[in-house]
Amino acid sequence: MKFHIFDKLPPYVFNVINNMKIEARRRGEDIIDLGMGNPDLPTPQPIVDKLIEAAQNPRNHRYSSSRGIFKLREALADWYARNFAVSLDPEREVIATIGVKEGLGHLVQALLDRGEKALVPDPCYPIHAYSVLMAGGNLVRVPLGEPRDFLQRVRRRLSGNGVKIVLFSFPHNPTTRCVDPEFFEEMVHLARSHGALIVHDFAYADLVFDGYRAPSILQVPGAREVCVEFFSLSKSYSMPGWRVGFCAGNAQIVAALARLKSYMDYGIFQPIQIASIIALRECGAGVSTIVETYRRRRDVLVEGLQRAGWPVEKPRGSMFVWAPIPEAFGSLGSLKFCQWLLESSRVAASPGIGFGPAGEGFVRFALVENEQRIRQAVSGIRRALRAQQPLAG
Repeated sequence: MKFHIFDKLPPYVFNVINNMKIEARRRGEDIIDLGMGNPDLPTPQPIVDKLIEAAQNPRNHRYSSSRGIFKLREALADWYARNFAVSLDPEREVIATIGVKEGLGHLVQALLDRGEKALVPDPCYPIHAYSVLMAGGNLVRVPLGEPRDFLQRVRRRLSGNGVKIVLFSFPHNPTTRCVDPEFFEEMVHLARSHGALIVHDFAYADLVFDGYRAPSILQVPGAREVCVEFFSLSKSYSMPGWRVGFCAGNAQIVAALARLKSYMDYGIFQPIQIASIIALRECGAGVSTIVETYRRRRDVLVEGLQRAGWPVEKPRGSMFVWAPIPEAFGSLGSLKFCQWLLESSRVAASPGIGFGPAGEGFVRFALVENEQRIRQAVSGIRRALRAQQPLAG
C-alpha cells in the first residue's frame, strides 16, 4: 500500500537518537536528555488550581468552540496590548489553536494551493517545512545565516513570482538567532510590495535574556495587512502538555484558519481554556521565574562547554544552545556525532541535520534538565572530548 504524502517526508532523523536513548535506558544507563525541547518545569500552581476547579463543573465537559472561548481570545488580546501595545480584535483577529503545531499545520493547508511556493529558513523547526509539503505546496528553503543576509535572500526570491507565504520564527529554533524591530519592518515591507503573506512563529516570545526584548511582528505598522503571528503557552508558562496556542493578526487569514478548524475539531477542553485565561492574566511573575531558570541553565551549559574547549556562544533567546560540532569531529556529521556523544558521555542532543540541510555541522542542546544534571552532562562531555581528541585528530 502506498501513501504519496509520505514520499515527500524524509525519515525523522531524531528517532535514531531517541531509539538509542530508549535502548540505553533499558540497559539501566543514566541518560541526560538534552535533545527534545520538552519543558520540564511545573506549570504555575494558580493555573493548575483553576483547571481543577473548572473541571469539576459539568458544564465545561461538553464540546467547546474550535475558535476558543471568547474570554480566552480576549485575554490573548490583552496580553498583546500590555506587552507590545498592539490592539487586537479578539472576535476577528485571534483564534485559539491546539498548540502551535496544529494551528500552523492547518493554516498552511488553508492558505496554500497545490504547487504554490512557501519560503522557509534553513535550518528550521521541522513543522515549518513539512507543513508546506503536507499541504502540497512548493517548499523553498532559504539559508538563514545572519538576519540581514536572510532578508536579502528573501528579497531576491520574492522578486520572482508565485511566492505565497514566508514562514519563520524569532527567537529562532534551532539556531537561537534573534532580530530587532527593523528586521520585521523590512520583512513586512517586502511582503506588502510583492503580495506575499507572513506567518511568524513567536513561541519563544518571553524566553529572552541579558536585557534583550523580542519584538512582535504585529508591532510594525501595516503588518496586519499581510501577517499573522503564533504564540504558545508551552514555554512561557511551562504548559507543553496542555496544548494551548494562538494565531493572531490579519482577520482574513484568521478566518481561513477558523473555517478549516470548524471541520476538524471542537477546540481545546474547556477547563484548559479557562485555566489558560489565568495564565495570561495573572501569572506574569511566574514567567519571570521560568525565564530566570532557563538563563541559569544556559550559563551552566555554555560556560561548562567553553571550559571543556568547545567554543559555544550564549544565546539571547529560546530554550536552546546551538553548538557547532568541535573541529576535531567535523567529519562525522551531526547525526553520527550525536550518536557518539550519547554512547561516550551519556548525553542526548539533537543533530542539526534534522532541522534542514543547513543544520549540518551543528547540534542543538535543549535546556530541559536542572543545573545539577547539566553540570553532570558537561562533565561527561568533557571527559569524552578529552579521551577522543587524539583519535579524532
